[in-house]
Amino acid sequence: MSEHDQAQEPSERPSARRLEKARREGQVARSRELNTVAVMLAGGATYLLFGGWAIGGLADVFAEGLSQAAALVREPASAEVVMNLLTAAVGDSLRLLAPVMVSALIAALLGPVLLGGFTLSAEALLPKLSRLSLLAGLKRMVSPHGLMELAKTLLKFAVLTGLAATLLWSLADEILALGIGSPDAAIVESGRIVRFAFIVVAFGLVLIAAIDVPFVLFSHFRKLMMTQQELRDESKETEGSPETKARIRRLRQQLASRRMMADVPLADVVLTNPTEYAVALRYTDRPDRAPRVVAKGRALVALRIREIAGQHAVPVCEAPLLARAVYFNSDIGAEIPAGLYLAVARVLVWVMNVKTARRTSRSTPDFPTDLPVPAELVTEPGYAS
Repeated sequence: MSEHDQAQEPSERPSARRLEKARREGQVARSRELNTVAVMLAGGATYLLFGGWAIGGLADVFAEGLSQAAALVREPASAEVVMNLLTAAVGDSLRLLAPVMVSALIAALLGPVLLGGFTLSAEALLPKLSRLSLLAGLKRMVSPHGLMELAKTLLKFAVLTGLAATLLWSLADEILALGIGSPDAAIVESGRIVRFAFIVVAFGLVLIAAIDVPFVLFSHFRKLMMTQQELRDESKETEGSPETKARIRRLRQQLASRRMMADVPLADVVLTNPTEYAVALRYTDRPDRAPRVVAKGRALVALRIREIAGQHAVPVCEAPLLARAVYFNSDIGAEIPAGLYLAVARVLVWVMNVKTARRTSRSTPDFPTDLPVPAELVTEPGYAS
């Protein structure tokens, strides 16, 4: 496979931006089988809790309906009376079944949240002409996803059909016996049969959902996978092109260099290598503070530091080992390391003596040559001598 083909093959995990965009468009993992199980279990659990009360109430409604029907046969009543009796019977039945219906409704609303979380997408509600395309519909039907959906539907049909046939076969005698006993006994026995049938069907639906949920998650993840080119394009959109980032880096470096150069006139001394490195130090004359680096650089930057120091009468001293040690071990704005305190102190004392000599017209003292600079601080970090 060529490099171009690899770049076009979705082989990379979806980025956070891709996942957020998919959620915003309503593309989240959803399992219809899980929703069905949620409704089934919620309604069934409520039925098991309130089933006895509901069945007893329905038996009373049924018995009352039969007695009223017998009375109407003996003494026919107007249509309005019949309608009132029917409305009352239906109302009582709905009241008895309300807990099951309400729990099933709540499960139907909250079921989708179990997988993929809650999402409200306006984009998913917008009409799309592609959904009306016959060709696009045929492609979806014969796609791997469509074929897998067909296989799941056939599996679901086979499992539920097998369970229903087994259930009817095993309960055939009990079901036929419902027409022999009294209405009250028949209703109670019907409730027992329904409870048993619920347990069997719920087991089948849970089995189907256990197969469907991993498949839905896998399919959703595969659908959102990105090609290498898509990752590069997204990186350019979010972070900018490499050229733009390089230009921003250069601008930042220029601004930092300008700020650094503006601090050189405030320095007490500039140490040089003498030409390769230059560091500008400032001491605030506080007992709890060490001298800190206000500017440092090498090559052309070092040359510019020396030029600015010369323009503002900042002493420039050639101390190759000390300049290298400060350059390698101190950041701009940071204090010098403790191992260089003594050497820098001698330099600062020399600077003060030079200023005093100039004010009093005395001879300028010689720069100290025996500066105690630890050898391990002179070598550039990461460089093996």
